[in-house]
Amino acid sequence: MHERVRRLRIVAAAAAVLALAGCTVSAPEPLPTAGGDGIDLDVGPRTSFVDAGPSGVTVADGDDWSLPGWVRPAPNSGYFSEEADASELVAVRSVDLSWRQLRPTAEKRIDRTSAGDAQGMSFDALDAQLRQPGDFWMRIFASGEDWAPAWVAEECGVSSYGPDYDGQRHLPIWNECVWGHLMDTYRMLFVDLGLASDPRLRFVYVPGAFTWAEYDYEMVTAAADAGELDEKSYLAWYGHAWSDLVAIFGEHADKLVFTGEDYPWGPFGAADDLLARQAVDAGMGIRTGITELSNFHLSEAPAYGSHVQPDGHMTVDESLPIHSGRYVVATENECFTDCGYQTDDVYYAVRQANLKALQLRVNWMYVVPGPSYMAEYPEQWDWLRLSLGQRADTSADAWAAFRDAEDSYWADPESGPFDDPASWPDRPWVRNLERWLVQVDEPGSVAHRTDADVHEHVFEEDNGVAHEGLSTDVAAGDTGFALDVDPRFAAAASGRVVLKVTFLDAGSGAFAIDTGAGSSAAVERTGSGAWRTATIALPDGALAASAGASARLRISLASGADDLVVRFARLVRVTG
Repeated sequence: MHERVRRLRIVAAAAAVLALAGCTVSAPEPLPTAGGDGIDLDVGPRTSFVDAGPSGVTVADGDDWSLPGWVRPAPNSGYFSEEADASELVAVRSVDLSWRQLRPTAEKRIDRTSAGDAQGMSFDALDAQLRQPGDFWMRIFASGEDWAPAWVAEECGVSSYGPDYDGQRHLPIWNECVWGHLMDTYRMLFVDLGLASDPRLRFVYVPGAFTWAEYDYEMVTAAADAGELDEKSYLAWYGHAWSDLVAIFGEHADKLVFTGEDYPWGPFGAADDLLARQAVDAGMGIRTGITELSNFHLSEAPAYGSHVQPDGHMTVDESLPIHSGRYVVATENECFTDCGYQTDDVYYAVRQANLKALQLRVNWMYVVPGPSYMAEYPEQWDWLRLSLGQRADTSADAWAAFRDAEDSYWADPESGPFDDPASWPDRPWVRNLERWLVQVDEPGSVAHRTDADVHEHVFEEDNGVAHEGLSTDVAAGDTGFALDVDPRFAAAASGRVVLKVTFLDAGSGAFAIDTGAGSSAAVERTGSGAWRTATIALPDGALAASAGASARLRISLASGADDLVVRFARLVRVTG
């Protein structure tokens, strides 16, 4: 579905003699390097920070994505695409190759000078692509009938399956003969040529199947439906496939990125539900390609450590190795009015897709500056750039998007790990998108669904219904919103802190922020009917809490005030 820096040198490959299937192969010539300066990514916010001001409150129209000037990108994070783009700070370009291009014959060597093609794209030779400046990521288009070397199908005695949704047929990479030849190619390319250790190589999409070299399950299902693949054989191959790749890459295995979706739509029922998690557990990164459908499927995502709780909130287990900062956790947000999708509210779609990505703790984002609408919404994309890959103790902000949204993927009572109705009573409704700031329902602070901003089936029916914003209910005694702050974020916030609250400026009456250190200045509503963001200074010590406990904040209505609808709350460390 997808379209698809710096000056560095690599050490010449040491002379070696390798025995491959009985063949002696001499050490290859060093890979080419590229000179020239890359794109400087040590760039802070490109818009001015909106602070609380002398009165302790500043109110502005719309969303506010501004960050303090001290913020810089996290290590091992950023934007990647087909081409670098200095204006949008996209510094990692693609190196795309087909398997047939690399090994047109069964000869035990990599062809570095021949061009190739796949998926309707033409590829320059390997050496030509490596001579271009800048860091890069890679795809090897391997499984397609026209991508794979013709001799592989003949030698392995296999036929192809398909067509896929792009009209292509694919070889069964789960066939041990096909897989063995593909692993030989990976070994020759990444080990023998030294490409895995090239510091310009940021990561590689694996295994190179199927449509767009993304490991979907169409072809697996097609083979099973044809009676030519059974669960035992498939799982036997799957059980060693990812450890094979990890073993080939060795100390550089953190550059491997599994492209299969979490909780796949495979043909073998519960037996293949956790296969994406299995790939991650083998020691590689992961990527999803569909956060544009921000309400669908990825609420319960074990490979990312994301799980739906009984109250509908999603938690993320950040103790997993995948979130250590070493690995790539990626997604792709470019299909808003492209890839067959259309929407009449592009900003909303971009905002929600990016919030969903951050809820999953993504550190790398595939973009295409035009279709991703980066120039149209620069403040949002700049905030995302500086948020990718941050941890609770390094992030400039912690936030909660207040909402009730329908994840229709889990509507089926038989789906997912929710056999006990008590494990998710409001299924399939998910509460909020949150990162280190959690909205808590408790007596006097229960948040209620509202119809103030409803979005139905954006892009397609699967994306469900979303009620953006939650409301107080003064008549029922719920006069505010309680917020818990992650202790790691609170411990890092040693200086001045503000809370940015995006609210519907309707009704009358003020609200303020109550903390353990006192209350903030009041925010007065004007009844404009617009969404506005109040930046509110918090008193010194507002985030203090007992050791290991969450600091508590409360957005509180003044006595006699009308109900308040809040859509977003963002806690910002003004001082770095």
